[in-house]
Amino acid sequence: MTWTQNFTPITDNLVLSSLAALIPIIYFFWALTIKRMKGYMAGITTLLVALAVAVLIYGMPAGKAVMSASQGAVYGLLPIGWIIITSVFLYKMTVKSGQFNIIRSSVLSLTEDRRLQALLVAFSFGAFLEGAAGFGAPVAISAALLVGLGFNPLYAAGICLIANTAPVAFGAVGIPIIAMEGPTGIAAMEISKMVGRQLPFLSAFIPLYLILIMTGWKRSLEVLPAILVSGFSFAITQYLSSNFLGPELPDILSALVSLFALAIFLKFWKPKTIFRFASEETAAAVEPLSTAEAEIKYTKWQIFHAWSPFLLLTLFITIWGMNPIKPALSGHYEGNNALLGGINEIGKLLTFQIEVPGLHNAIIGSDGLPIAAFYKIELIGAAGTAILLAAIVTKFIAHMSAKDVYSTFVEAMKELAKPILMISAVVAFAYVTNASGMSTTLGMTLAKSGDLFPFFAPVLGWLGVFITGSDTSANLLFGSLQKVTALKVGMEPVLALGANSSGGVTGKMISPQSIAIACAAVGLAGRESELLRFTLKHSLFLLLLVCVITFLQNGVLSWMIP
Repeated sequence: MTWTQNFTPITDNLVLSSLAALIPIIYFFWALTIKRMKGYMAGITTLLVALAVAVLIYGMPAGKAVMSASQGAVYGLLPIGWIIITSVFLYKMTVKSGQFNIIRSSVLSLTEDRRLQALLVAFSFGAFLEGAAGFGAPVAISAALLVGLGFNPLYAAGICLIANTAPVAFGAVGIPIIAMEGPTGIAAMEISKMVGRQLPFLSAFIPLYLILIMTGWKRSLEVLPAILVSGFSFAITQYLSSNFLGPELPDILSALVSLFALAIFLKFWKPKTIFRFASEETAAAVEPLSTAEAEIKYTKWQIFHAWSPFLLLTLFITIWGMNPIKPALSGHYEGNNALLGGINEIGKLLTFQIEVPGLHNAIIGSDGLPIAAFYKIELIGAAGTAILLAAIVTKFIAHMSAKDVYSTFVEAMKELAKPILMISAVVAFAYVTNASGMSTTLGMTLAKSGDLFPFFAPVLGWLGVFITGSDTSANLLFGSLQKVTALKVGMEPVLALGANSSGGVTGKMISPQSIAIACAAVGLAGRESELLRFTLKHSLFLLLLVCVITFLQNGVLSWMIP
């Protein structure tokens, strides 16, 4: 039996239907920011509210609603949950083996200043991981690194979420941009050019914004030269690579240029005063952290050896994302290379695509076509498996016993049990929202803004990423709607598509999945409400900037449209 989505279930009234569609979202914000529920409880109850709205208001058959939730829950476990487990596991291995002490010392040798450490780790290194892997790995790894350096866990998580704004649109080797080409018919290269003429403004601003959040205006000016080097080297490279190379490499190239430019700059320039957090200034432990530890001289080999787990992580996830290796790992390789053919056979055996019972092709979407629904499980092709391989190699590099490795993995699993439960619940909520048509209702409402649509176009992307946790998913969800609405109001379609992706990056820091991942990585499971309250105002402010940029590009700055 098929069921056709109804986007105006309340008396064919779009406004009233939109208010109904907002109920689960409003409830989630209330549960975390006002009620201050534990993250996993907020996630589970939000899912229940979404199911109730889908069935009682949108008329979705209960069985289909439950099965769509199960599809989302499986996706929350793999690949998202798997990435978090393996990332935290790898980090804990470096700590237990003592290698992280050397990593911390190597960063301190560049700078003891917390402001500059945030730029190096949260902004540049995090962007590199976003470009190579995407999903939750960048925030999980960079936040854990900052905590290891001595940052307050909540602060580290918040800073990394905000820093992750700059690279999200080109994350995972450009997948968010590439994915939009199919449903919209507009070349990925053209969308890449448009996003590359919006995001660099944000990318140049984010380093300054991070330090302003951390220290205020006066102390930000003390490191303004480093901020300019970090932000502008990233933004310029992002513009050039997105406009002349395509969507695959902007993050990786921009992050590397920014990282090396700042590291080299710090060899010749130092701030007049070293900034540390107030708690460090009064703690008795400041002296061994800032002086004694920094004075320990490690050889280049020791530093390379200590960083090697993260270098391996980078290597493996980069390989996992490359063509034609990526399709081979998933069993979709069609070339003639014997080695890749062998990998492809293994990939086929370890990739499962199972029709969701009662849901596959059982819902008729807005285009009048049935919607496919699969449980897709990639055991070897998942990015988390690449991180696990890095962890396995690290066991031998760090000379850890099998017993220590096992206990470290069990420790990570215990810590992450509730965060993974939250992630599965909120991804399930996202799938119910999409399958029932609630997301489309909200998108259609924003599309009714007429001449103001260029201003509100980024809000669609922001909303999509908040709901789905992914810029890729938001682009697939609202890409076609953006194009159709743009043509109706006389806006260039490529500008609307770019706005969807650029606006989406500002929603990443408040997405329930991102909040859960960040808290899990720094050991703050159960305190998701605090992190959401920290990031919410910054998300709205940065979204406003993207809205203004898009509105201007539709008018006085129309020459910027490719």
